[in-house]
Amino acid sequence: MADVPTDAPQHCPGTQSEQAGKSSACQGCPNQSICASGLPKQPDPAIEEIKQKMSTVKHKILVLSGKGGVGKSTFSAHLAHGLASDESKEVAVLDIDICGPSIPRIMGLEGEQVHQSGSGWSPVYVEDNLSVMSIGFLLGSPDDAVIWRGPKKNGMIKQFLRDVDWGGLDYLIVDTPPGTSDEHLSIVQYLSAAQIDGAVIITTPQEVSLQDVRKEITFCRKVNLPIIGVVENMSIFICPKCKKSSEIFPPTTGGAEKMCQELNIPLLGKVPLDPQIGKSCDEGKSFLTECPDSPATVAYRNIIQSVKEYCSSHKVSDK
Repeated sequence: MADVPTDAPQHCPGTQSEQAGKSSACQGCPNQSICASGLPKQPDPAIEEIKQKMSTVKHKILVLSGKGGVGKSTFSAHLAHGLASDESKEVAVLDIDICGPSIPRIMGLEGEQVHQSGSGWSPVYVEDNLSVMSIGFLLGSPDDAVIWRGPKKNGMIKQFLRDVDWGGLDYLIVDTPPGTSDEHLSIVQYLSAAQIDGAVIITTPQEVSLQDVRKEITFCRKVNLPIIGVVENMSIFICPKCKKSSEIFPPTTGGAEKMCQELNIPLLGKVPLDPQIGKSCDEGKSFLTECPDSPATVAYRNIIQSVKEYCSSHKVSDK
């Protein structure tokens, strides 16, 4: 997690460093005496607060990708729709892509606002059993840019976890930005005491995407984040007329299947490229209900079933 205060001087060693408050860069910094005292190195009290808040959430799933544009938010949305199709389950999506929140558009909630209640922020509901929280609901316009440094992003993620009235949930899907940066470290740290079931990693078949996914897998292993499995998006294109398949993104190195075999990670499935998926997302509709007979829908449902089976066999967080 980024540990450099927003008002820190250039070359700040960070609050967690052994040189905090002692290096030449610390001279004249308003935080010098606090850093030198060692107080910032103590556990963040928010971690325990978040643990208590998350005690009503049975399963927490992160959706990760090494590269942007591979369909991560699309998958997060449809995983939520698929899980929420069981009306006995309560599902929520938390969008922590602070600079590029696309979940409000994909879920058909663009223009909605967050409401404050006595128990905190209220998430925005798609269905009676499917809710969403995103910074997109806090912006004046979808075109507004969020130009924040790491510490402010971390503070926002902390607020989402601690101050949103999530209620009792069966599944919390966390949609993350691409990469392995501040937001990823923050969500793993803040949820460390609440226990995360695992991560679903999204890729496309070509090597340029798999290369970044390997970094994502390394990240998960370094922070002890279980990997539920990998999903290969846009694996093939099936012509809706002639039904012939084509490889739009050729898997020159064997695609996700070979990578998963090499790294001993489950391949949850391959989702074909279907133009209707993008159209459904632009219109804020569920592709699963719009195109129930599509090969992509069949693939999605098989993957969602695998995620449900993983969660049912996974140890639920201690209450």
